[in-house]
Amino acid sequence: MAGGVGGRGPIVGINITPLVDVTLVLLIIFIISAKVVVTPAVPVDLPRAASGEAVQVIFSVLLTADGRWRVNGARVAGAAALGAAARAALRESPELQAVIQADGAVPHSRVIAALDALRVAGVRRVAFAALPGESPGESPGESPGESPGESP
Repeated sequence: MAGGVGGRGPIVGINITPLVDVTLVLLIIFIISAKVVVTPAVPVDLPRAASGEAVQVIFSVLLTADGRWRVNGARVAGAAALGAAARAALRESPELQAVIQADGAVPHSRVIAALDALRVAGVRRVAFAALPGESPGESPGESPGESPGESP
């Protein structure tokens, strides 16, 4: 006889723990392998086509809290070097879009200097990078009705 509780009937319960375990392992494998799929492992020289569309070029500007400036990962001396790099990139791609990524501790004046250098260089499309998170004006650990200087 099929054993149930005390050997009296068929097994009607299904243990889903192994199913959940396998599903989570597959999910982790897919998450890790997604980066490999998106990033081409082999450099490819793509052919040209008359009906092909242009690829949007992003000009990355990184301002760190310790005072360093980086353009597309390469270190630059400051706003003047940023402007020169932006002019060179703009000559190659007239539809250049710049993204400024500034650390939260970077003084506002440095962010404005970077924005001004891009504008003077001729870059008209500028965006600011930010991470999704808490609502505007709310710092981590702060309750919504509490102002930054208040304590309970």
